[in-house]
Amino acid sequence: MTFQYLRLKTHETLFLIILSLVLILTRGSHITTFYSLPDASLALFLVGGIYLKNIRFFLALFLLGLVIDFGASAFDPKLGFCLTNGYWGLIPAYGVLWLSGYFLHHKKSIQKLSIFIPIVSIATILAFIISTQTYYMFSGRFGNPSFFESVLHGWEYLPQYFLTSFTYIAIFWLISYFVNKNKFLGFYKKFKSS
Repeated sequence: MTFQYLRLKTHETLFLIILSLVLILTRGSHITTFYSLPDASLALFLVGGIYLKNIRFFLALFLLGLVIDFGASAFDPKLGFCLTNGYWGLIPAYGVLWLSGYFLHHKKSIQKLSIFIPIVSIATILAFIISTQTYYMFSGRFGNPSFFESVLHGWEYLPQYFLTSFTYIAIFWLISYFVNKNKFLGFYKKFKSS
């Protein structure tokens, strides 16, 4: 019995390392940086869905985020404020972005802004709704609100959530456009064909 399915292609390994480094540098706890960079998690899961596609990479990125969050709270308990039962709502929230990225890659719509922007916008808003509502409903910090009561909370965070995510996604899109236009990196062809 061989474990060939565990072998990673060179471009997958490189891309996973890049996404992991950005996740470490930008994750919400910011224990790894002197200057707090905004969280890039949403954009990273979208990009992961575009280029890595396989569920094992989704799990690897989520587990890395989990280790960062729980590790940070071990060093500073104040950083663990969001580590409640509502935390697990991040799985479907990130999943929406991963699947959106997979869809964009499958339909070859990354460079088509008329498709890319609406899909990413809807995915980001869905991720916000899922993560916010699961936190308010299952964290235990707000009593036992009904779904309709929980809908009233958290909307003040949407502009920052959306703007931060779209800034990172715009940076990704510009890099992707530049690489595609100029065939800048040789391994890019592997991403494009896979």
